[in-house]
Amino acid sequence: MVVMFKPGMPAPDFTATLDDGSQFHLASYHGDKNVVLYFYPKDFTAGCTKEACAFRDNYDEIGRYDAIIVGVSGDSESSHGSFRERHHLPFPLIADTDRDLITLYQARGLFGMTARVTYVIDKQGIIRAALRHDLLVGRHVPEVVRTLEVIEAASGHAV
Repeated sequence: MVVMFKPGMPAPDFTATLDDGSQFHLASYHGDKNVVLYFYPKDFTAGCTKEACAFRDNYDEIGRYDAIIVGVSGDSESSHGSFRERHHLPFPLIADTDRDLITLYQARGLFGMTARVTYVIDKQGIIRAALRHDLLVGRHVPEVVRTLEVIEAASGHAV
């Protein structure tokens, strides 16, 4: 059984390299943006492409909740760049080639693969949802949107 972080826990801070070579630092979004941090096994595979395109197709809706999306896998920056370009992904991807972030966020799956895990982190850096659906690829986006709706309602802001 895989143990994941639970809602209500602080999200571990990290700095990582994005597919364009720039740095992403989670704490720099505290107080400013909600963060949808999703982990997936591999670029260009059927399930991962479907999931990435679902986030792409709901990018504007998720953004309405003052949220950004960041994908993470163990693929290289070059692979991520090609994956983003081919599928017109409007959000960055983290190249976690050493798998440190995957390990930190408890997103290791069977046989050393990355599990399909999504965390919704609020503007205070608190995990508000921890989702894992290895095979039900389409479930992450609706659950992310519902979580963001709850966060916004609790903050008194209407979308």
